[in-house]
Amino acid sequence: MSLLDDVAERDGWRCWVCDEPVDPDKSVNDPQGPSVDSRTADRKAKVAERLAHRGCNTRKGAVKAVIAWPDRLYVVEPAPLIAVAARLERKGGREMVGRCPTRQDAQEAADWLVDRFSRLVPGLPVTAGIEAGGGQFLVILATGHR
Repeated sequence: MSLLDDVAERDGWRCWVCDEPVDPDKSVNDPQGPSVDSRTADRKAKVAERLAHRGCNTRKGAVKAVIAWPDRLYVVEPAPLIAVAARLERKGGREMVGRCPTRQDAQEAADWLVDRFSRLVPGLPVTAGIEAGGGQFLVILATGHR
C-alpha cells in the first residue's frame, strides 16, 4: 500500500482541512482528488501526515489553513481552531473557544467541536464544557496533557 492509501485509510478518507469526504477515485491532480499533507512542521508531532483534497492542500500552501466554523452555529468571536488544537496538543489544559447567546447554541457548538477535533487531532481526548457568565454561555475545550 502507498503512503497515500495508508494515510487515507487512517483518516477515513476525510480532508483534515475542510472535513469533507475525499473521493479515492479522483485523480491526484484534480482539486477534489486526494493528497498527503504535512499538517505540521514539528518533527516530533505524532501525526505528521494527513489526508487533504489537492485543492485544500495547495490553497493551504499559499495562505494559512483555517478550519471554518459551520454557518449553522451561532458563535460570537469563534477561536481559530488550528491554533487551539496546537496549544491543546502541546500543553493540554482548557481553552475558551467561543461565546453563545443561549445554552442550546453553546451545546450545538460543543458537540460539533468534540466531533471535529476527533478528526483534526486524532488521539487527543478533547471534551467540551459550557459555562454561564455575563448573560452568555462560554464554550470551553479541555484535555489532559498528552
